Amino acid sequence: MAEDRGQEQARERRREQIRARREAARVAREHGLAERERERQEEAAERARQRTPVVSGASALTRSRVRLDVPRPARRRLLPQYDPEAFGRLSEKIARFLGTGRFIVWMTLVIVVWVLWNIFAPDDLRFDEYPFIFLTLMLSLQASYAAPLILLAQNRQDDRDRVTHEQDRKQNERSIADTEYLTREIAALRMGLGEVATRDWIRSEFQDLIKEMDERRLFPAERDEGDR
Repeated sequence: MAEDRGQEQARERRREQIRARREAARVAREHGLAERERERQEEAAERARQRTPVVSGASALTRSRVRLDVPRPARRRLLPQYDPEAFGRLSEKIARFLGTGRFIVWMTLVIVVWVLWNIFAPDDLRFDEYPFIFLTLMLSLQASYAAPLILLAQNRQDDRDRVTHEQDRKQNERSIADTEYLTREIAALRMGLGEVATRDWIRSEFQDLIKEMDERRLFPAERDEGDR
């Protein structure tokens, strides 16, 4: 009976310990939730303070605090916006077409037809009589637009050539460095091979050794006296 009572008390103590642990965990969770709630309230208050305008005492002007994590709104521009890359590609296409024989042929045909029409056509159908002022104006306008487009295409080509030359220069520097490294390695290998015993050298050494042994067999007494 005493053992049963002791076991019952031990089980009761374990139950009390489990209840205490659960209560401590619940209190900790509640405390953590309260702490997180307090942090959220502080963050909301900070955001509200940042959104509210700041009034200076001197000028009494309302200014909003600048935030670095918010992108600036796009500025309104009076001039139309365009893509410089797309405009550059278009200028290159036009410059390539102006530098072909097809453009010269078409421009010559247009000028010839223009001049013949305004000379031999009826008076009421002529739109640019001699001295062809309108044709001169169109050619001048075409030349005034063609020159900047060609210059823009040349500038883009110069930029590409500069990048290509820079890459070639770096590649040449790497090739020179690799060549120098390989030259040093080959020189080190040749120096190392000069100290290695070759087959001919070993053969000559063996032949000298065999000759010396033969001489010792043929003239042992003379060798001994000579040694003494």
